[in-house]
Amino acid sequence: MHSSDGRPRDAISVRNDDPWHAALDSAWGEADRVPARVPAAASEGPGRTEPRDGAVSAADVYLEVQRGAAFQEVRSRYRRFVVPAFAAFFAWYVGYVVVATSAPGLMARPVAGTVNVAMLAGLGQFLSTFLLTWAYARHARLRRDRAALELRWDTQELTRGIPGAVPGGR
Repeated sequence: MHSSDGRPRDAISVRNDDPWHAALDSAWGEADRVPARVPAAASEGPGRTEPRDGAVSAADVYLEVQRGAAFQEVRSRYRRFVVPAFAAFFAWYVGYVVVATSAPGLMARPVAGTVNVAMLAGLGQFLSTFLLTWAYARHARLRRDRAALELRWDTQELTRGIPGAVPGGR
């Protein structure tokens, strides 16, 4: 194997500083571990099915979290932004394409010098893409990221000790 500058890479000098490097194999070969019990708050609920020995699988924990109010609130906040944003952006894009193909005279109308309506609308497509990306990132940072991170940490705590549940969550 060669490095990016073309020199041969010595196997001893290669270092992996990624803390998640061994996360994928964290539960492999650990069949002798005893499955953990989920705390009472996560193991209550209608339609709950637990194995005979009282152990809870990771799938049960994730399904319970998915049914929870915190998860539903994060998903609801996501949908309240994405659905209208997608509808507006898609309508703007389709409108641009339809007008460009059905009204070439309108699109060819000069605005300033050699700049015409089609050029401004095309630049508007790029500008609206960047604005939508900025708005999405801002909305995620202000309305969803903290709640999603807390939900993630809670889920990792609930699945700690369940083999194969969370990479690196021992």
